[in-house]
Amino acid sequence: MNTFADHFPLEIPNMHHFIAQLPKAELHNHLDGSLRIESIISLAKKQKIALPTFDQEALNKLLVNDENCKSLTEYFIPFEISISVLQTQEALEQATFELLEDVQKENVKYLEIRFSPLLHTKNGLSLEAIVEAVLKGKSQAEKAFGIQSGIIICGLRQNTPMQNLSLAELAVQYKDKGVVAFDLAGEEFGRPALDHLQAFEFAYKHDLARTVHAGEADGAHSIYDAIHGLKANRIGHGTHLFQDQELLHYVRDHQIPLEVCLSSNVQTKAVENIMKHPIMDYYRQGIAVTLNTDSYLISGTTLTKEFELAINSYHLTIDVLKQLTLNAFNAAFIPKDQKQDLLKTVRQELNVLFGNQK
Repeated sequence: MNTFADHFPLEIPNMHHFIAQLPKAELHNHLDGSLRIESIISLAKKQKIALPTFDQEALNKLLVNDENCKSLTEYFIPFEISISVLQTQEALEQATFELLEDVQKENVKYLEIRFSPLLHTKNGLSLEAIVEAVLKGKSQAEKAFGIQSGIIICGLRQNTPMQNLSLAELAVQYKDKGVVAFDLAGEEFGRPALDHLQAFEFAYKHDLARTVHAGEADGAHSIYDAIHGLKANRIGHGTHLFQDQELLHYVRDHQIPLEVCLSSNVQTKAVENIMKHPIMDYYRQGIAVTLNTDSYLISGTTLTKEFELAINSYHLTIDVLKQLTLNAFNAAFIPKDQKQDLLKTVRQELNVLFGNQK
């Protein structure tokens, strides 16, 4: 039962500690953007890869974006370094394990990790070997930490349609083995989603969930193509949805979740600054918005920090915070019974956590 106090903005002395305890799910996280700095250095030394610097602090400055980043294109530059050390099965397994280890420390109970296997073939690994390495790291972490996770395989807009079709086929091959969805990522502007219709038709016909990066570096028409062309179940970012009110109403009425990444959207200049982000307008209009990091390392954030950013910027109430939390679990690409079990646990934790604040 809600009390009158539930509707007041959150005012908690140790906000970071409190949000770290909040049961969380993240749906939009890129593996190659979420490595530990020290792991990049150790993997590079082991593989004899030349980095711009082996000094941890200096490398951190090169890899972590901030609000001085000028565009999505510039945002992608640090990925060249992180991807360079992810060309072996051992490295992919380690990166997946460490990411899940890191996020469970802030009570992330479910994480969807996305990556594009084609980016990891430079040393001759097969696509299957790449996926199996990531799935091995996932399995080991789940056993070690009790976290749940799913893998999303990404096609890239800069790929040829046939390359992305092969990735969709790969995703379907590992459906029910840990892969939960197919995605379209990469350079958005000037690279229409509909060029990759065949890949998404394959995923659709094989009952594999679909999410698409859209409305980040391009307008609402990109979101329209993702939903009505590629049959996306969710939208990555969706920042510029407000440009098409009819589409916005469609997204609301069909409860198509948006995977919102606040820090990343400021860094890529999808929005001018955090106060101009439309997330709360979308929330007030009944759209299922979720909070995500995009990339732990390259966006210089964590899911706890993204929640703090939202709370501090938009003066969230307890009710809104609870709903944002539940939105992510509800939008997860997991079977209904597994989702219901997770939600039961999450609601119990929320009741205990917020009960302590009253």
